[in-house]
Amino acid sequence: MAVHCENVKLAAYTTLRLGGPARRFVEAATEDELIEAVRRADEEGQPVLVLGGGSNLVVSDEGFPGTVVHVASRGVAYRTDRDHPGKVLVTAQAGEEWDPLVARCVSDGLAGVECLSGIPGLVGGTPIQNVGAYGQEVAQTIVAVRAYDRRTGRVVTVDHDACGFTYRNSVFKGTDRYVVLEVTFALEEAEESTPIAYAELARALGVRPGERVPLRDARKAVLELRRGKGMVLDPADPDTRSAGSFFTNPILDADQLAELERRVAERLGPEATFPRYPESDGRTKTSAAWLIDKAGFSKGHALGPVRISTKHTLALTNPDGTGTTADLLALARQVRDGVRAAFGVELVNEPVMVGVSL
Repeated sequence: MAVHCENVKLAAYTTLRLGGPARRFVEAATEDELIEAVRRADEEGQPVLVLGGGSNLVVSDEGFPGTVVHVASRGVAYRTDRDHPGKVLVTAQAGEEWDPLVARCVSDGLAGVECLSGIPGLVGGTPIQNVGAYGQEVAQTIVAVRAYDRRTGRVVTVDHDACGFTYRNSVFKGTDRYVVLEVTFALEEAEESTPIAYAELARALGVRPGERVPLRDARKAVLELRRGKGMVLDPADPDTRSAGSFFTNPILDADQLAELERRVAERLGPEATFPRYPESDGRTKTSAAWLIDKAGFSKGHALGPVRISTKHTLALTNPDGTGTTADLLALARQVRDGVRAAFGVELVNEPVMVGVSL
């Protein structure tokens, strides 16, 4: 039976250690409990927040005025399928922790998620924002998402194409229609990784982009890179009291790219360059971290009790736990506005905002 509580402070359930109380808090340990908790709140006309690992969440200091349903369902199953030859279908409940699942897949010789090692949070959150890092995205391996459709009151299976995956986005993001119940991944039976696609990771591994390495080597290298940026949760490291990357990397059309080129030359000199990565649709992705740094916000830049990570300019942190959500948003706005003033690029927050906005 699901556990029901009142006035539970949400700061204890977010990696930023920020957030006020939930009026009602329900711990759902099974898929049925999860559906029932959401259905009951909907029938009562209560606002609903489905809470996973809290690693990509910024919650208001005032908390949440309705029902928070904490996903705690567990279970992982393997199977093969004629439609996916050479692959193993791995189906995980939404409440499974993501990194232990990645570690299990690597140990079992299943390739496709090894470069997503060290990312905090639960499996249910991965399709929502199309979690990605070091050249991999879950969109590359997800074949289906089972979800509770709050609009129809039915459980539905959303196949890969219907998920609408784009950069850090999907049909599940920006809407409260779907509650993710389980996710199925098609992983390759292999002792080596998928081709290493990210230049920084390739350098760390001592290989060329496109080469493969043993799965364990890929995971180890990714974890080392993430730790160096304060992106692996560690109670002893105050830089990990964050929501990971706070801003997404901007994707620019031709006019926006030309304006950035003009401003970079004006600010940094005619020979200055900046990171650029061509997208398949003709647009160009650039680096939010580079823009933040060159706009004058260095690692460790503080505003009151919150600061930019001392290891990575994309992470905003609450290092000693004394900050508030209002403090964090003030810092985020300072950085966003400074980048806009310097380079004409609008940074967009990656974490989900609850009761607040940037």
